[in-house]
Amino acid sequence: MKKQLFALLSIVSLSATAQPTLETGSQKPMPETWIDAATNHTVVRLTNKPGNNASFYFHNNPFVGNKMVFYSTDSLNGRQLYTVDLNTRKLEQVTHQAFAMSGEIIGTKGHNAYYQINDSVFVTNIDTRQTKLVFVFPADFKATITTVNANETLLAGYRSNDAEKEIYRLNPEKHDYFNKIYEARLPRTLFVIDINGKQLKPIFTDSAWLNHVQFSSKDPNLLMFCHEGPWHKVDRIWTIDVRDANKGKVQLMHKRTMDMEIAGHEWFSSDGKIIWFDQQLPRGTNFYVGGVDVKTLEEKKYKLDRNEWSVHFTTSPDQKLFAGDGGDPGQVAKAPDGMWIYLFTPEGDHFKATKLVNMKHHNYKLEPNVHFSPDGKWIIFRANFEGQSEVYAVKI
Repeated sequence: MKKQLFALLSIVSLSATAQPTLETGSQKPMPETWIDAATNHTVVRLTNKPGNNASFYFHNNPFVGNKMVFYSTDSLNGRQLYTVDLNTRKLEQVTHQAFAMSGEIIGTKGHNAYYQINDSVFVTNIDTRQTKLVFVFPADFKATITTVNANETLLAGYRSNDAEKEIYRLNPEKHDYFNKIYEARLPRTLFVIDINGKQLKPIFTDSAWLNHVQFSSKDPNLLMFCHEGPWHKVDRIWTIDVRDANKGKVQLMHKRTMDMEIAGHEWFSSDGKIIWFDQQLPRGTNFYVGGVDVKTLEEKKYKLDRNEWSVHFTTSPDQKLFAGDGGDPGQVAKAPDGMWIYLFTPEGDHFKATKLVNMKHHNYKLEPNVHFSPDGKWIIFRANFEGQSEVYAVKI
């Protein structure tokens, strides 16, 4: 038994020492596994296939069991959904669609991936690969799905009008359309689709840019959305109980407290009790991750350094840790040394930061969008420091 244990420990030790220590992104390609020379943390490439591979947006859950769903685009298959087993790194193709598809919506209860092709919503089971048509939008209500609720009975999303679509067409770059959409004050409508009953129900309309639509991670009736626009001009974070939709009752979750305050890039905690968000008091000056209790509206916040500000933040499954994807000097924090993947540990009223990955060779036009792995031991992100987009995991 002692000999077997010694042999196992020897293999583990050899495997660890065999990993090269390199500056992340200093060569193209990087090996499949390496140790970041600046942080001494192990980095693994999860998407070893041709094409551009991208993990989900930061608040869209990509996990089913120990598999992670991601998008991949290559010349043979176009843009399709795949899974990677986080233990074995085995890749499997989930969808085989002939047309452009959108939607990063995973139902963990049923192991389903929901997505949209033109006016039609489909579901593909991740285990069986069986695909079904869920819903076809009527001609007078063309809309976009963005989220599924916790018990997988409702989809939700938003509907914009043709005038808004024309602004996008004439101003395809974000810096051109962003203020124009906000200032136009065109109506948007939130809706739900009953998955089993195939029924569409509009639930709220406002002359505002309703966006970032997310169901609670636990409460199947609680829907969060934002008033999109320049963050220092909007009280952004709102919720609505879809059962009270006919009453048009919405709840502002955080009201700005000073001129130029911003609060945004909101997401639900894993237990659904807190909505977390990037908070700046005022914009570009003092940086926090804020949180508001969805029932009591009680707030708390953790301060962080300018260099530690991140495009997106997230929380670990056990809610004890946070992570951030950093940012380049051209972004709101104007951080001189902010290009890192970070781990944050709350200490009193502030974060203690640990640098995990040096991102100096990454172009932040591709947002890294961090996720904790289901076991909480890795942080998963996307990056382009090898030239194309790939998905990586760094060991905490």
